Amino acid sequence: MEKRLYHPVTEVTCTKTESIIVGNGTEYPLNGLLTLPCSPVENVPAAVLVHGSGASNMDERVYSLTPFKDLAEGLAERGIASIRYDKRTFVYGRRLRKQCLTVKEETIDDALMATALLRSDPRIDPEKIFIIGHSMGAMLAPRIDADGGSFRGLILMAGSPGRLEEIVVRQLKQASQSKCALLRMVARLEDQIFSKRFDGLYEMSDEDARKKKFAGSTTLYYFKEMGRKTAVDYLLESDKPALIMQGGMDFQVLPSEDFIGFQEQLKNRPNVEYRLYEDLNHVFVKGIYNDILKAGKEYRTKQHIGAEVLDDISAFIRNNCN
Repeated sequence: MEKRLYHPVTEVTCTKTESIIVGNGTEYPLNGLLTLPCSPVENVPAAVLVHGSGASNMDERVYSLTPFKDLAEGLAERGIASIRYDKRTFVYGRRLRKQCLTVKEETIDDALMATALLRSDPRIDPEKIFIIGHSMGAMLAPRIDADGGSFRGLILMAGSPGRLEEIVVRQLKQASQSKCALLRMVARLEDQIFSKRFDGLYEMSDEDARKKKFAGSTTLYYFKEMGRKTAVDYLLESDKPALIMQGGMDFQVLPSEDFIGFQEQLKNRPNVEYRLYEDLNHVFVKGIYNDILKAGKEYRTKQHIGAEVLDDISAFIRNNCN
């Protein structure tokens, strides 16, 4: 673990929240919230919050947990604004199932529009906007920056240096270790079926990848398009400050593989900092079971992101605003 080069921020201010629309006037407008500190009223640093996989609302709610609400309110108390919004697939999932969706339409375009909205607000310092990506959002954050986000810095929470399909297959293998014989059998069968679908993915033509389904309406092209360039590939091309964060009890993205993988692949990069929270899970609240098969039960326990995580993020942002 590298030594921290910054100190926690403890100054707290009051907060206020305003309703906004990301993509107003487009085919897919999205409701969202801009959360601000009450003071100062201008030149405030800000962050765009980018969801993980799946259809999520603006709070990135998973059962009883609301990590984006926690982040927004906690950062505003520390003098930092943020914007969060419903994910496109959360609002327009039925309509989007008819398309050959990629992460560009699902995530990237809306993150860029949210960033533009922040930059147009006179209370926000347009030169001090950061991106906070969680899970798959963390994997996409460096690409969003390169595709026009032009952020001051990047914060990757529970991301992976690998490809999405590698995580899918790994999670199926984790499930196949269940103590329940029926669950083991189902997971191993799914692993065999889905693993084979990725065979030769990057040698496959785009046309063929668009025609082949992975599950539901998701095509293999979704994985191929995203996997052509990983988060590490983008980070190696950038000298912007980056903070990579991970929970030690994360059973969805593994600290022993993903967090260590970032450190190994980005070795000796002076612009990258790391933070591991031994007792926290994938959503950066206290871990309970450390078992992917008990995710639903764990996430039904009401908890909130703690001060240490919020202090570290706010300190990173402030230290890179100078």
